[in-house]
Amino acid sequence: MSEQMLISMKPVSEYADELVRVLEPLVRRIVREELERVVERQPDLFILREDSPLYDDMLELAQMGREGKIELLSYEQVWNQDTE
Repeated sequence: MSEQMLISMKPVSEYADELVRVLEPLVRRIVREELERVVERQPDLFILREDSPLYDDMLELAQMGREGKIELLSYEQVWNQDTE
């Protein structure tokens, strides 16, 4: 049997971590690009009511951004993963 056939006979669960590692950045990029397209075509799609708690949070984040007080974390920091 060829090596390729032997690999394909292993359970998918043995490849799950590698599959996630390869696909996750791709899926994130695709989703981000599609959301950007939607917002460009329909800028009024995401309207928050002023009485929404999320509206207040967004105002606070905007203010923090203007003041340079926002620190963005890397993917590894957010998910507590070591980078190799």
